[in-house]
Amino acid sequence: MNKTFNLLFFIKKSKIKANGTAPIYLRITIDGVPKEIASKRYIEPSKWDNKLQKITGISDEVKSLNRYLKTLEQEVYDAHHNMMKDKTASTSTFLKAKLQGTDQRARMLIPIFQDHNNKVETLVGQEFAPGTLERYKTSLKHTVEFIQWKYSVSDIDIKDIDHSFITEYEFFLRSVRKCANNTAIKYIKNFKKIVKICISNGWLDKDPFANYKSKIREVERDYLTQEEVQDIYSKEFATERLNLVKDIFVFSCFTGLAYIDVKNLTVSNISMGIDGGKWIFTHRQKTETASRIPLLPIPEELLLKYANHPQCINEDKLLPILSNQKMNSYLKEIADVCGINKDLTFHIARHTFATTVTLTNGVPIESVSKMLGHKSIKTTQHYAKILDKKVSEDMDLLKSKLRNFKNRNVSNGTSL
Repeated sequence: MNKTFNLLFFIKKSKIKANGTAPIYLRITIDGVPKEIASKRYIEPSKWDNKLQKITGISDEVKSLNRYLKTLEQEVYDAHHNMMKDKTASTSTFLKAKLQGTDQRARMLIPIFQDHNNKVETLVGQEFAPGTLERYKTSLKHTVEFIQWKYSVSDIDIKDIDHSFITEYEFFLRSVRKCANNTAIKYIKNFKKIVKICISNGWLDKDPFANYKSKIREVERDYLTQEEVQDIYSKEFATERLNLVKDIFVFSCFTGLAYIDVKNLTVSNISMGIDGGKWIFTHRQKTETASRIPLLPIPEELLLKYANHPQCINEDKLLPILSNQKMNSYLKEIADVCGINKDLTFHIARHTFATTVTLTNGVPIESVSKMLGHKSIKTTQHYAKILDKKVSEDMDLLKSKLRNFKNRNVSNGTSL
């Protein structure tokens, strides 16, 4: 239920007319949010009794005016009661619209959110990945739960979305839904897209996110060392399914492709590159950015191994990949057998490519970013970690150069 619901008639002295009369206004306050409605009646300010909320006097005109105000007051109570009974958004904005007969133009949040999700669903496979749709569906579910939890209603007028709404929503995600920091921020980001739609359509005058600040915390992501990659690559398993999963995982370790991008690879994605060798030419499904990757010997060997696999031939695929869920399940078995104490998932292969395979071996981060299909190097920095070993090698090279620089200066009779 709402915390507060108050009505107050008052004289707006700032709008006194030339004849000395001032308008009577009704202020509706629900949960601390006030909205004012003009009664369209005027009186001399001296005749208004603030305490009794009525006009003083015994004339027929005074009695008629007081009856009108009482009727208006009852209309407000009735409208509020009906909204509570129907479990619609009981806010001062919506109640005012109801009383003024403009509630048909009130725009409610949930239908707008649902319409957005319907459009995303229509474009899955063209502009959006299935995972994107699922995230928006979950975000809508959380939004509905929050409105019910906070306001005890099933929907809310978008005009009632303010800074307080957003901060309370974040609190709900962290406390009630037990979301971690980054997860909560991502749901808020999804909600922000719906707010932007409202602003772009002119349905909202102000951006409720204007003074809202949040920060994604960097998470340390696992990757495999060169020795761990070698252990997995050289291991022969007793079952065909584990050997298949191992090969596809290793393929990703040496190409940096995400699961969905490996799954979508066809023969047409392999072409001759600028160096005359075989390259993978593809577009990341997640961001639609181009990704061009020269084929290293190991992934080229694996493609040759599965070239005649029935699934590859029938589906025009380069590799007979399983579902992401099965891949990750089998990868945990592989980690156990190989003695790798890490939560091995398919996505770790992408981080391994960025860190162990490329950056550690001297490939510039700009090239790594290009192959990963990132739009900015800042994104690549979350994937690729500069290892102490690489720092040591780079500094050894610098020491050697400085040593030669010092020797040349000494032979010339100068010093550093």
